[in-house]
Amino acid sequence: MGVTRNPTNITQGSKTKGGLGESTLRPDGTLKVTGEFAYSSDMWHEDMLWGFTLRSPHAHARILSIDTGEALATSGVYAVMTHDDLPAFTKYGLEYKDTPVLADGVVRYHGEPVALVAADHPETARRAAAKIKVEYEPLPLVIDEETALAEGAPILHPNRDDHHAGHVSHPNIVHRQPIIRGDANEAAKRADIVISGEYEVGMQDQAFLGPESGLAVPAEDGGVDLYIATQWLHSDLGQLAPVLGLPEDKIRMTLSGVGGAFGGREDLSMQAHACLLALRTGKPVKIVYNRFESFFGHVHRHPAKLWYEHGVTSEGKITHMRCRIVLDGGAYASASPAVVGNASSLSVGPYVIDDVEIEAVALYTNNPPCGAMRGFGAVQACFAYEAQMDKLAAALDMDPVAFRQLNAMSQGTIMPTGQPVDSPAPVAELLRRVKALPMPPEQQWLAGDSAGRSTDVRALPGGLSNTTHGEGVVRGVGYAVGIKNVGFSEGFDDYSTARVRLEVINGEPVAMVHTAMAEVGQGGVTVHAQIARTELGVAQVTIHPADTQVGSAGSTSASRQTYVTGGAVKNSCEAVREKVLELGRARFGSYHPAWATAELLLEGGKVVTDGGEVLADLVDVIEGEAVDIELEWRHRPTQAFDLVTGQGHGHVQYSFCAHRAVVEVDTELGLVKVIELAAAQDVGKALNPLSVVGQIQGGTTQGLGLAVMEEIIVDKNAKVRNPSFTDYLIPTILDTPTIPVDVLELADEHAPYGLRGIGEAPTVSSTPAVVAAIRAATGLALKRVPVRPEHLTGT
Repeated sequence: MGVTRNPTNITQGSKTKGGLGESTLRPDGTLKVTGEFAYSSDMWHEDMLWGFTLRSPHAHARILSIDTGEALATSGVYAVMTHDDLPAFTKYGLEYKDTPVLADGVVRYHGEPVALVAADHPETARRAAAKIKVEYEPLPLVIDEETALAEGAPILHPNRDDHHAGHVSHPNIVHRQPIIRGDANEAAKRADIVISGEYEVGMQDQAFLGPESGLAVPAEDGGVDLYIATQWLHSDLGQLAPVLGLPEDKIRMTLSGVGGAFGGREDLSMQAHACLLALRTGKPVKIVYNRFESFFGHVHRHPAKLWYEHGVTSEGKITHMRCRIVLDGGAYASASPAVVGNASSLSVGPYVIDDVEIEAVALYTNNPPCGAMRGFGAVQACFAYEAQMDKLAAALDMDPVAFRQLNAMSQGTIMPTGQPVDSPAPVAELLRRVKALPMPPEQQWLAGDSAGRSTDVRALPGGLSNTTHGEGVVRGVGYAVGIKNVGFSEGFDDYSTARVRLEVINGEPVAMVHTAMAEVGQGGVTVHAQIARTELGVAQVTIHPADTQVGSAGSTSASRQTYVTGGAVKNSCEAVREKVLELGRARFGSYHPAWATAELLLEGGKVVTDGGEVLADLVDVIEGEAVDIELEWRHRPTQAFDLVTGQGHGHVQYSFCAHRAVVEVDTELGLVKVIELAAAQDVGKALNPLSVVGQIQGGTTQGLGLAVMEEIIVDKNAKVRNPSFTDYLIPTILDTPTIPVDVLELADEHAPYGLRGIGEAPTVSSTPAVVAAIRAATGLALKRVPVRPEHLTGT
């Protein structure tokens, strides 16, 4: 990893070991590697029952009747529940409440929950569910834009009462966001070349390795304790309380071990089902999805169809851009309105384009529900606009990197929403850096060895299957750069809460950090401890389990947790430090004038001056007391986008990543091997350099999956055909190339420590980089991802 630091804007590393700027080890790392870490699916209660969900075999149908008698009569079954057994409030949702806990007389997608069973053994619950008799009347399907907006199309949600409903032209449109800036028609007249293209992105699954699971335990006060793998404890709580018919203070939620998330755990899955069964039976209920159920139990990345037009002068300056982005939201809204906002506002990419005409919409269909996934609308747009950049460069006979650099935004650029970019935006520099990285060596069959083939067949495209020995293998190199917002946008009250306690335990000062942040693998628990060590100067930091007994930390998504919850931990630590210094001044101020005159710090378990003079031990200052403070922290406010013009300061921060992909393609068999996928990213400040590189490499690999293998196949009957890891392919270690990472640190003065959200940006630009490399190798247009063998061979 290369690291470039800006010494005038970067906070120096703490003198306390294990503080910011160090690659400290993750507290959960060894346990996860050795298999000892307790995930939510490992939870156990001595008298617990097992829950199971009966799901619809139809994508759109009316429920005529449900007969649960045979299931209830099954030995070992304690409860069977349908929609008729629910409390009065039966819907939930992230943006607005349109998703039934159990189907409310109509099923709107293949796999929708219809009934619940609780039994003394998981197989008993499954067998009983199979005995439930449901009579369906199939209804006409809505599967795409044509069928959704056609005259006389079935209206999937005829009684919409959300705040978006009055701003769309058809009830099957979840949300629409236009952005108009300048005059694209007039600017087009200045163009010497106009390029347009149509692009398509398939439905990607988050494919986290730990399926949905949780344990609900009924309490003596009539409430329930829920131990759950989630991304957003307090959002779950707010949605659960109405459907359980309980006040929020009677629902106590504790985060359990999370086996990955990537947006797929932002919505409720089995939370309400487990709690309802526990309250009905009076016994603890555990639900663990298998992989098949998991594919139906969470939202996915929105499939998209995109149309783009760009104009360019003969000198290479982009004159204008027009685009239309259509996102398939599936049966329920989930996060679709916010995804539309991202897709539209980021649709120009990291480029200077003053005249734009943009429209993004999300549709209700009978396809599986789609919502949050890493990249959140920016992924789909980036695939299209980066393909356009390559086409424009080719039309001008320009180097594709030089063309991008010529049009790259920088600090001060005005976004199409009218918002100025008021922090570093080193787009041209990231492209320069990633292009300057050493290229991987040519393979033997490309270099022309005497045998004409590789000495290691595993290095060939498809070589692990021994399908080729190098015939027809061509190398290609491609570039892409992307932009992603950080944090929640469009006026959302995006805050976090942290409680920090400092006390003496066994003669040592110990800090405790308590937040509701969901640790889903991103390493937040590591960074929070580093912040506490840096700000409070203590070696020992305890991270309290995340639960709802502390204020909300918001969602672990949008690359926001280090920024927002890290900011909250910093804020609370600073308040604790000031309280400690107040105690010190009261107790020792008369002994040394520096207590009143010097800038004081906490370092190495001591109170020191900014010149390094030790004034007291923390143990003596605290003297048996505990300093305990809980505070909220907010970043700068954002604004909703105007629903007509799209203008508004909608985002708090932007992140940027550039990729260079090197691929080898067997043009005869249509097989692709990604040899290297190098990245350069500005992170503002690397609080934990090793974790930063891990996030960039992980996000890059997820983008690789979308480029060449990952897609949920939904047939013409809106049924999912590949809900398993046998048929839904994700990159393994054998598919993952070398991923060199060059980290740039240009501080954002508005952010804690100058940091910039990291996790999503590499997923945005890695997909188009891989596809650009395949195009370079084959000369094919490749307008759709994932790229399949038949796209390369024409068969």
